[in-house]
Amino acid sequence: MAKSPTGAKTAKKSAAKKAAAGKKPNIDIDQVKEDYRTMLLIRRFEEKAGQLYGMGLIGGFCHLYIGQEAVVTGIQGVAKDDDGVITSYRDHGHMLAAGMEARGVMAELTGREGGYSRGKGGSMHMFSKEKNFFGGHGIVGAQVPIGTGLAFAYKFRDEKRVSLTYVGDGAMNQGQVYEAFNMASLWKLPVIYVIENNQYAMGTSADRHSASGKNLHDRGMAHGIPGREVDGMDVMKVREAAEEAIEHCRAGKGPFILEMKTYRYRGHSMSDPAKYRTKDEVNEMRQHHDPIDHVRNMLLDGGYATEEDLKAVDKEIKAIVADSAEFAQESPEPDASELWTDILVEA
Repeated sequence: MAKSPTGAKTAKKSAAKKAAAGKKPNIDIDQVKEDYRTMLLIRRFEEKAGQLYGMGLIGGFCHLYIGQEAVVTGIQGVAKDDDGVITSYRDHGHMLAAGMEARGVMAELTGREGGYSRGKGGSMHMFSKEKNFFGGHGIVGAQVPIGTGLAFAYKFRDEKRVSLTYVGDGAMNQGQVYEAFNMASLWKLPVIYVIENNQYAMGTSADRHSASGKNLHDRGMAHGIPGREVDGMDVMKVREAAEEAIEHCRAGKGPFILEMKTYRYRGHSMSDPAKYRTKDEVNEMRQHHDPIDHVRNMLLDGGYATEEDLKAVDKEIKAIVADSAEFAQESPEPDASELWTDILVEA
């Protein structure tokens, strides 16, 4: 009995689906594996930092990046080594993604001499000239005009560099942000404003603290700055958006805004119980939208890695983090004479 035209079409569609299912995506697997490693390093490092804070070995404030790893991993994976990086006080992940060593970062968190700022910067104020990391900043939104200034310097010196200026959703109502936007657009500065919208600022949802709700990528419209909303829980989508934005800046077209829709699993800081959201909401994000699990599953399902391969990576990362914690605790506290260093810099 001959097949009906409808049956033939159905058979063709079924065959096409099978062919598509058997075809592996056109992606750089080595790069995906490197992104997985970087995200896992940030996750394990932050978990250890939380433990040390609970033990009283880290003082002051401590803002963890757990859940947001895909954002900085994807962007820094596209950026060049000489591009500038500046961010807020949720900065440990940015340091690691920018190439700063876990030992130096952890030693700084614990206020030790072996830290990147010799124990004087702590969690929120580290700096690395060698890695072009211009610090975490404790004043909300303060890094935005500074990051814009970096872009001005790059353009003034005719350097093909980009300023990657990270800012949280809670800072997007600060007046200095829009002053910076205006100047960046006027002078076509090579700056990318990365809005890490983890949806709660310090503890107030974006719907309640922003008149424009969660659409923060449109905030540059009045200044003629293009913006794009990105799934910040998917490192490959972050990387794709970062490539577009960086190409835009290097071509001399001025600033670009990337709004990364992401989510932090912990409170605003270690002292925040995060009672403004439900446990079910957090569990939903952890179980179904985790950036590390997303890549892990893709590697396993696609046959690009085995469980043993990924366990080996985790073991390696845990060893690096354990070593950083040991180094930090063994490093001496800075001498009192350090109070007088790094105050003035020769012009």
